[in-house]
Amino acid sequence: MIGKEFTQIDWDDLRHFLALARSGTFLGAAKQIGVEHATISRRVASLEAGLGRKLIDRRGRRVVLTADGEQVAKHAMLIATQTAAIEQLGRSSSTELRGHVRISAPPAFSSVLLAQPIVAIRRDHPAVQITLVGEKRLASLNRREADIAVRLSRPEDGNYSIIKLGEITFDLYASKSYLETVAPSEWTFIGYDETMNASPQQVRLIELAAGRPIAVRSSVLEFQAAAARLGGGVVMPSSCSRRSAPAACVCRWSTICPDVRRRRRAAPPR
Repeated sequence: MIGKEFTQIDWDDLRHFLALARSGTFLGAAKQIGVEHATISRRVASLEAGLGRKLIDRRGRRVVLTADGEQVAKHAMLIATQTAAIEQLGRSSSTELRGHVRISAPPAFSSVLLAQPIVAIRRDHPAVQITLVGEKRLASLNRREADIAVRLSRPEDGNYSIIKLGEITFDLYASKSYLETVAPSEWTFIGYDETMNASPQQVRLIELAAGRPIAVRSSVLEFQAAAARLGGGVVMPSSCSRRSAPAACVCRWSTICPDVRRRRRAAPPR
């Protein structure tokens, strides 16, 4: 009986294809893995040739998966998750605290909240290497996009170890000239863009605005503060000093992959 020739899959081809399936563009996949976009294209073409199936359709700059591509992507995600678990298991045998820890945290709070504990960990455990990624989205711990995620809202899903780190207060601020010339009923507000509407501090800002417009939106807190200083409206950044009646009080949460806790790759912050 003559069967179809066995096809041996190159995991690197599959990994590059999975990055493309997740991002939807060659450029996005290249940034995700840290290679040139031409490498993504070459790897995906190699995978298609090895399987004898067309996996993607190019539509301008976007990429759409074919039916076969959807199936391959679904199985590739399972392989990626299991591969990450095996790699983490391989690092669990060392008794000395060493290795690389990737932390995902909101960029605006990284320097204020994380600089001191990270420096302390490095001082006590010089074999531990730490990468801090400033991002607002919740990185996937299962896919090893991060080992630890610091967020301002408690994750609802996932088998994670979750620790409450503390609380941050938020207050309303505006320039002196703005407060002297604009009546409270006419205030306009400065807040995050629509992608952050579900964040606790943005929800509270919308409540306080009470129908008054959020006229300036930005994902960059430094821009929000600069616009407020120039009389652009009322902003609600985090308050460095605790006040008796803050406009909002938001908890900080640390989300840790269970495998990371078991292998003791890093000591807790002091």
